[in-house]
Amino acid sequence: MHVSAVVRRTPAALLAVLIALATTIGLAHPAQADDRAAQAPAALPKVLRVGTEGVYPPFSYHDSTSNKLTGFDIDVMNAVGQKLGVKIQYVEVPWDAMFAALQSKRIDVVANEVTLNPERQALYDLSSPYVETTGVVVVPKDNNDIKGLADIKGKRSGQNVSSNWAETAKKAGATIVGVEDMSQAINNLENGRLDVMVNDKLAVKNYLALNPDAKIKIVQETQDKGESVLAARKGSGYMPQINQAIAELKADGTLKKAYDQYFTAKPKPVTNWSLMKDSFWPMVKATVIRTIPLALISFGVGLVLALFVALARRSKQPVLSGLARLFISVVRGTPLLVQLFIIFYGLPELGIRFNPFVAAAIALSINVAGYAAEIIRSAIESIPKGQWEAGATVGMGYATTLRRVILPQAARTAVPPLSNTFISTVKDTSLCALILVVELVRTAQNAAAPTQKFFPVYVLAGLIYWVVCLALSFLQSRAETRLNRFVAA
Repeated sequence: MHVSAVVRRTPAALLAVLIALATTIGLAHPAQADDRAAQAPAALPKVLRVGTEGVYPPFSYHDSTSNKLTGFDIDVMNAVGQKLGVKIQYVEVPWDAMFAALQSKRIDVVANEVTLNPERQALYDLSSPYVETTGVVVVPKDNNDIKGLADIKGKRSGQNVSSNWAETAKKAGATIVGVEDMSQAINNLENGRLDVMVNDKLAVKNYLALNPDAKIKIVQETQDKGESVLAARKGSGYMPQINQAIAELKADGTLKKAYDQYFTAKPKPVTNWSLMKDSFWPMVKATVIRTIPLALISFGVGLVLALFVALARRSKQPVLSGLARLFISVVRGTPLLVQLFIIFYGLPELGIRFNPFVAAAIALSINVAGYAAEIIRSAIESIPKGQWEAGATVGMGYATTLRRVILPQAARTAVPPLSNTFISTVKDTSLCALILVVELVRTAQNAAAPTQKFFPVYVLAGLIYWVVCLALSFLQSRAETRLNRFVAA
C-alpha cells in the first residue's frame, strides 16, 4: 500500500505507517504479518463480487443435481459475507484469468484456494489463512519411474501456469505444460500426454474418492505447506473486516464444520449415465437462454454492420473503401479469441467496461461483420448491372433500387454462405466461456467438474450443438426456397 494513501485514512492509517517504519528498521514482525496488519479498513460494497473457478472440486464447483455453485471456498465465503452483512455475488472465472479479472475490477475478491506467497503478498491484499493444505506429486498408475519431486526433472508436468504448484514443479526441473484446470491435467496424465502433475492434496484425494478406478496415483506429498487466503486488489482496505470475520468463523467452529463436510466425508461415486441425466436440462437451459440468444443477437447486429461495410467497400470514395478494407482485413486476420479478450479484459484498462454477455455479443458481431461483408458485397456484385439501369429507368434512386431490386435478388445468392456464418457463430459462442459467459460449454464444464468425467458431458454438449445446427440447416433450406421467388425463371 502506498504511504500517501494510508495517511489519508487516519487514525488506522497512522498505525499502518508506524508498522511500515518499524519494518524498515527491522523492529517489526515478518513481512507477511505486517502487510495484513497495515491495511486500513474501507467500506465494503453492499454486493461483494467474488471470483471463483466453479470447476475446482471440492473447493468450488456446481452440485450435480441442483447445478448450484457449492464447495468449501463457497461455504467459507458465504459465511464471511454473512458476518460482514454484505451480499455475495459469484463471478466464475478461469484460474489463469482470475487476477486479470481482479485487476480490471470485474471482481472484488478471489475465493479459489489462493495460496499465500510473497509474490502475491506484494501485489494483492491477502486475508489471514482459512485452511492449510500441501501438494502431492501425481503420475499415471503404470508409471514406476517417478517416485517424487526428485524424479520429475525434464518431465512434462501439467499445471495452471500461474499457480503455486507450477512453481513447485518448475523448481524441481519439470517442463511446464499449461492446462486450464486440474481435470485437464488428469485427463492428459491418463492418456499419456503428460508425465506428472503437482497439485493440491485435498483436491486430488477428492478426485480419487469420486473416481476409484482412476488411472493415476499419488507418489509423494511435498514438503511445502500451502495456506489458502482470500485476495483483493492492493489497497482495497477490505482485509481488516474480512480477517475479523475469518477469526470469528474459526472461533465458532464454522470453518471446522465446512472442512469436515468437504474433506473428511466420503463422496458418493457418480456413474456416467446419472451424470448425463442430471446435467441434460441445465445444458439445454443454457443453450436456450444464453447460446441461442447470443448467436441470434450477434448475427443480427453483425449482418447490419456487414451491409454497411459491404456498401462502403463498393464505394468509389477511396477513404471509405479503404476503411472498409482495413476493417475486414483486421477482423479476418485476428483470432476471435483475441478479439474477445481485447474487448473484455483490454477495454477496462481504457475505462470502457461491458458485462460478459454484452462483451461477447460485441466481439461476435464484429467478427460476423468482417466475414459477412465480403459475402454480401459479392452477392450484390453478382446481380447484372442491367438491374441497376432498369431501376434508374423507372425513376428509382440508388437506395430504392438497392432495397427493392438488388438486395432481394442478392439475398438468394447470399443465403447459403450467410447460413454457414450463422452456424459458425453458434459454435463460436463456446469461446465465450472464457470471458465468464455461462453458456452451453461452461455449463458442461460445471457439470463435469465435480467428478472430472468430461467425456460423457462433452459428448452430450456436442449432440446439443448438432441438433441446433441441424435445425438451422433446415431453416436455411426453407429460406432458400422462399427467396427463389425473387429470381427470374
